[in-house]
Amino acid sequence: MNITIIGRKCNPREDFRSRTEKRLLKVEKLFGEDAVAKVTATVEKNYQSVEVTVNKGGMIFRAEERADNINDALDECVDSLIRQIRKNKTRLEKKLRAAAFEDFVDFDIEEESEFDLIREKTVALKPQSVEEAILQMNLLGHQFYMFLNADTGIINVVYGRKDSGYGLIVPDYDD
Repeated sequence: MNITIIGRKCNPREDFRSRTEKRLLKVEKLFGEDAVAKVTATVEKNYQSVEVTVNKGGMIFRAEERADNINDALDECVDSLIRQIRKNKTRLEKKLRAAAFEDFVDFDIEEESEFDLIREKTVALKPQSVEEAILQMNLLGHQFYMFLNADTGIINVVYGRKDSGYGLIVPDYDD
């Protein structure tokens, strides 16, 4: 597995790098050596956070956790990533190597057999700026909002981030 470690507002030490490689060995068994993992460590005043994104053949898994200690955040993040994989084990077996999931035969998380689609909603798309879309999302009290970007003419999604900022999802049609 190709692992890239990035530090924001910090320079990750060698012990963090080796701990990261060791903790991601379990994930590497599932995805194989050609998977790409990006680990971002961030140090803030009141907390430290670790974000792990694993990409394999167009499938992306992402987990982010915060803790007082960067190593605790890493451990929680990898555990969260493994829980995601376990929860979707059956679907993933079809996409990835089936033999890799033998390690997860005995687990305590209930596997989802089917997605339970509760509601379908139709949305009228009108051209809006990003600022208008964020305002509309906040007025509705939603965590995300889909809109037709007036500048590009492409459907985008804005969402509220945990750090009280906002994010914008823009589709990439190159792949």
